[in-house]
Amino acid sequence: MNGRSTLNRLLLSLCGLVLLGGGLLILTAGFDLYRRLPVAPPAGWPVAAPHDVLLSNADRVHWSDQGWWWWAAVIAVLVLAAALALIWLLAQRRHRPGAVHLGGTPPPESVELRGRALSDAVTSEARALPDVKQASAHLTGRAAGPQLHVALTLTDHGLPAPVLQALCHGPVAHAREATGLTHLPARAHLNVGRHKARRAE
Repeated sequence: MNGRSTLNRLLLSLCGLVLLGGGLLILTAGFDLYRRLPVAPPAGWPVAAPHDVLLSNADRVHWSDQGWWWWAAVIAVLVLAAALALIWLLAQRRHRPGAVHLGGTPPPESVELRGRALSDAVTSEARALPDVKQASAHLTGRAAGPQLHVALTLTDHGLPAPVLQALCHGPVAHAREATGLTHLPARAHLNVGRHKARRAE
């Protein structure tokens, strides 16, 4: 797992815990569980009964009496939070080229190969390699400079080194020959398939 995936999971877990905690507190007050059960609400939590509200009339009047700068600051913070969330969302998306220019930098009459077709061809050839149980491939980057990502699941007795060597000399080499991209970067991710425990006799 890379650093970006770890950060994404931490942020999503934190947001989920905050939303879950707030929702449970509101539901507890809505079902009047604080009164039915001998449980005290959190200190300072305004919603402790079904008819309570988050902002009372006094609170609304208090915040309404603030100057224009208060509402401008609130709007600025909300806009900044929305912009950061949008940037974060766009950063998660990996660009996948719809086509690959054959032979590198394309002249006006160049031929293009669909990225999905190349990915499917590499996937099919990788699945046929010895000691490979499952395989998948996809392209990222731009059409003139794509990158090949291959994920392999090995069999119980598969060894990573021979499989990786067969992948480099087989599907990856054939993809480079087919596209004319001699410097096509390739990244492989190898996993070992789950297998049942064997009894030792």
